[in-house]
Formats: sequence, structure tokens, C-alpha cells
Amino acid sequence: RSITKLKHLVYLRFRITELSGPIPEYISELQNVTFLDLSFNRFNGSIPGSISQMPNLKAIQLNHNKLTGSIPESFGSFVGKVPDLYLGNNHLSGEIPKSLSKSDFNIVSLLGNNFSGDASMFFGHNKTSVRLDLSRNSFHFDLSKVKLAKSLVSLDLSHNLVFGELPLGLTELRLDHFNISFNRLCGSIPQGGLVQSF
Repeated sequence: RSITKLKHLVYLRFRITELSGPIPEYISELQNVTFLDLSFNRFNGSIPGSISQMPNLKAIQLNHNKLTGSIPESFGSFVGKVPDLYLGNNHLSGEIPKSLSKSDFNIVSLLGNNFSGDASMFFGHNKTSVRLDLSRNSFHFDLSKVKLAKSLVSLDLSHNLVFGELPLGLTELRLDHFNISFNRLCGSIPQGGLVQSF
């Protein structure tokens, strides 16, 4: 754990290195790190819940590894600003902890995992989400009951088990990317507003 002696470290990037094994809990001792990028490696095991105790984090990039388990409950209570969350293309599974409804993520990328159940906690009028990619999982929730944040510019729910109708709030968004392919939706496309310019 000699890496924890780097007390002034701000940017930790071990990207595309073939590193493997579990991500150690003691990584949270790097209290000044703002960007944690361990993407495109062979890390396995669960995501350390202690990461939520890193007060200066702006982004967590653990995508493209072999991580298992679910998202830690503690990711619903970061000690600092809620960071952007990139967990795509792992072997993560289970349901999203309800505690995450308390966190307002700007960017969430969970694509290509084995998540299931409800993901509606990432939505809401009170959220400031900009980009959400929940594609290629087994999320199952009623899209018609979701309130879309007006800040959203990119939303990908493709390849899930999402059902219901498209929410009327869709007409108020300025989306540059919107993919709901391969789901179980019904009804018609809402008319008016910015949908006309898609």
C-alpha cells in the first residue's frame, strides 16, 4: 500500500495496463485525488465502498474491467461532490441501491453489465443529470412514470426490459442522443416541443 504515501496525488490514471486483482479499500486514503481512472484493465472483485470517502473526486472511471457484485450502498452518500460515474462493461449485477436516489449524478454510465430491477432513481425533475447510459442490462421499470431532468442531453436505455409509454416531458428536452431500442414500450411518440426537431 505504498501508493498511499503519495499524499499530493491529484490524478490517478492506470488505464490500459493489464493490472489485475481487486481494487484495494485503502485507495480511499488518497484524499486529494480528483480523477480516479482504472479503466481498461483486468481488475476483479467488488467495487470498494470506501471510494465514497474521497472528498475531492470528480470522476470514477472503472469501466472495462472484470468487476463483480453491485454498486456500493455508500455511493448514495459521497463525502464530497457527487462524481461522474463510469462503470460500464464489467460483470456487475443486482439491483441499484435505493440510497443512490439521494445522489445527483451529472454523468452515469452503466452499460454492458448485468444490472436488473429499478433504475428510476437516476431520474427526477430535481436532478441535474446530463448523460445517462443504462444500456445493455436488464433494468425493468415503467418509463411513463419517470420525470426527466431538463438538463439531459443524452439518454440511452437500449437493450433492457423497460416498459410503459414515453413520458410527456420528453418534448421539453434538448437531447442530442436518445436510444430506447430493444425494450417493451408501448403507445405513441409525444407530439410537439423539441421532439419535432429530432
